[in-house]
Amino acid sequence: MGAGTRRQRIDLLGALLLVLVLAGLAFGLPAIDRALPSQRPVSSEVPYPVGGGVTVLPPAGATIDLTGTRPAEAQGMVLFRLGTVRYSIIVQPYAGTLAAAADRLRRRITGTPGYQVTGTQRTVATTAGLQGVQGGYTAPGRGGRYTVFVDRGRSIEVTVSGGELDLGRSLPEIDASTRTLSYAAGEK
Repeated sequence: MGAGTRRQRIDLLGALLLVLVLAGLAFGLPAIDRALPSQRPVSSEVPYPVGGGVTVLPPAGATIDLTGTRPAEAQGMVLFRLGTVRYSIIVQPYAGTLAAAADRLRRRITGTPGYQVTGTQRTVATTAGLQGVQGGYTAPGRGGRYTVFVDRGRSIEVTVSGGELDLGRSLPEIDASTRTLSYAAGEK
């Protein structure tokens, strides 16, 4: 056997080039992704679009965690962080009552090993007039709060968790932020 034809050498070179490009994508893109920060500062003066037409003013000093943020037209979620405290908002289509939505969220919370709901629920409202309920929960070494609103065929679930000391310091800013939940101008 002699040297391959010119066509075979071109095919081999093309295949090697394709392998190099695929290897670059397979190893290069994840390396670039790991190099980019997953948290970014966010303005507390500009309404952040959570999804489903819902907006919120983030707390001062918050960062947005891109690993837990997925805005979309009909639903969405955002994860803010204030130091070690997690502040999550999830908007999704929902046809049930506020009581059923609160019960569903409490079941999800207590479904996590070590988590338990504490105290009683109380009614809350946003400055835009959304009516909801709020309660607390605990976990080993952590405390938390949940709030649920049901409006316009959507549920809006807010959960906050963190170490007791950090959580206590952050709750005033988070409560103020939660009160700004509203629908974007023109949303029905």
